[in-house]
Amino acid sequence: MKKWMFFTNFEKEEKWLNEMAKQGYQIIKKSFYSNMYEFKTIEPENSIIKIDYRKFNKMEEYKNYLTLFEDSGWEHLAGTKKSGYQYFKKVDISGSDDIFSDVASKAGRYKRLSDMSITQLSFLLPIFAILIATDLIEPLAILNPKGLYYTPGLWERSGGDFTRAFLFETPFALFRGFLVALIPVTIVMYFVFAIKASSEYKKSINRWLH
Repeated sequence: MKKWMFFTNFEKEEKWLNEMAKQGYQIIKKSFYSNMYEFKTIEPENSIIKIDYRKFNKMEEYKNYLTLFEDSGWEHLAGTKKSGYQYFKKVDISGSDDIFSDVASKAGRYKRLSDMSITQLSFLLPIFAILIATDLIEPLAILNPKGLYYTPGLWERSGGDFTRAFLFETPFALFRGFLVALIPVTIVMYFVFAIKASSEYKKSINRWLH
């Protein structure tokens, strides 16, 4: 089963995943870009699922990271070396109910998410600006779909000549429209994650200090 959800708060996401487990669905995969969750069917259970956010450059470091959690009684459910989001389920009933030893380390995942989002923004914004400056995409074309068609005089043609030209260019126009929509939406998504994650990090640290 697949389900689309959008979270900027790890605690709320964990609560939702635990509720899904009670209904008999356990997470096995999540796409960060589409926020699509994939579940497998299980026997309904009162599980404890926790989320960390870490990316790794080396596979050996990632394997050591997973081994550390496994040795502490946590099963890795979803996540990859580069995905950032790592999902764990408690399997050792005698162990701690949390994967973090203190508030500061727990808040650190928000800092890492915020830093990643800012890095992606610094990469995407220049690319978007270059695409606009070189007329490879037209930001306002979404308001005027005809602008996505580059064939000269297309809309003045008629009959079979128009139909052939229209059908030939439509796949290219759809691709341009996809780019026009995808990049701004992705930029907004990373901006929201950066702001929200930074806010959650500050709130967590403030609660810890006070």
